[in-house]
Amino acid sequence: MFVAIDNTPRDYAWGSTSAIAEFRGLPPSGTPEAELWLGAHPGSPAKIVGEASVGHADLAAWIAAEPERALGPELAARGASLPFLLKLLAAAEPLSLQAHPTTEQARAGFAREEADGVPIDAYDRNYRDQHHKPELIVALSETFDALSGFRPLEEVRGVLEVLRTADAASASPEPGALDLLEAHLTGADPLRDTVEWLLRDGRGGDTGEASWVVERVTALATSDEARRSPYALSFETVSSLTETYPGDPGIVISLLLNRVRLRRGEALYLAAGNIHAYLDGLGIELMAASDNVLRGGLTPKHIDVTELLDVLDFTPIDAPRLQPEPVGQGVVAFRPAVPDFVLYRVDAATDGTRVSLNGPAIALAEGTATMVGEMSSIALVRGSAVYVTPDEGTLAFTGDGVAWVATVGVAPSVR
Repeated sequence: MFVAIDNTPRDYAWGSTSAIAEFRGLPPSGTPEAELWLGAHPGSPAKIVGEASVGHADLAAWIAAEPERALGPELAARGASLPFLLKLLAAAEPLSLQAHPTTEQARAGFAREEADGVPIDAYDRNYRDQHHKPELIVALSETFDALSGFRPLEEVRGVLEVLRTADAASASPEPGALDLLEAHLTGADPLRDTVEWLLRDGRGGDTGEASWVVERVTALATSDEARRSPYALSFETVSSLTETYPGDPGIVISLLLNRVRLRRGEALYLAAGNIHAYLDGLGIELMAASDNVLRGGLTPKHIDVTELLDVLDFTPIDAPRLQPEPVGQGVVAFRPAVPDFVLYRVDAATDGTRVSLNGPAIALAEGTATMVGEMSSIALVRGSAVYVTPDEGTLAFTGDGVAWVATVGVAPSVR
């Protein structure tokens, strides 16, 4: 069964005023459009277009009423809901630094806050459900900028050396600020120690030592030495973050992280514990259907430093790019190592493009195409979205556009 779905974009302040509308072929609303949610998450369930076809106004209500029909017998038998959430995300300003928990951390944290009587919608609530939230993002704009994961310590030392050189060449050197930073970066657990110090000492106004470091690093980021260095993009990011969040300790934390620029069609996969922030661009985001976020700066929202430190993975890594896997004619899969989801990019102009499903799916059109299942057929127009029940089996595509198909991550066959 094919069920047309739609939604109203979330108007978070960091959103673009044009990118999502342009993708969908609609006139801009005149206000920020940050995220378009296509799924059954209760925070913003997708609306069913022509609700008479299933008798419910939104996807969450239909799945709750008819789980076997909507999800298929396997997921329904487990008492599950739709395990993934598909989004269009358009960032015109940086999002907060954040990380997401493992399933075990989410269950323990949720139970703890429930026992403590913290309201589910409270400002200081960390865990709003019992699920993990791995996610992937694929760039739809020509470039998509992000911070993701702690960079190798050799690069962190290189960043510090550039700051040292710039400070020494400045009219009024202040090496003491960089001495403080280096002292924390040379401890037994350098990244954890530095992040904890910056967040605990740097969020109480402009009186702490960490605030001095933030101020000095911000000033040095615009130096000739910084602009000519191998880390020029990271220093440009410092200046950009300063415009939006002046004095925030997350500005210095950003220099400890991989600065990533995706080109169109490239992807990142963010596992549990990965500290990240999206900076600019339009992307298609696919994640487990959870709302658990631990924030670590660049935000006026609640930051629980202790819980964040427990969730973060401080292991230095290279940028966690996810390479697409060719799986058939005109089809590539973005398949992370989790069972919750997989994302297919389907070029409908290629003869014989087919995707076989082992569960429910959501198709989002980029251009025009015809999608034919084992029971239904539908014309996809630019920006349209369709929920696909598992009994459709194999999906075939024709046309001249691209379709994105999100489905469960149990390795399906594609031919």
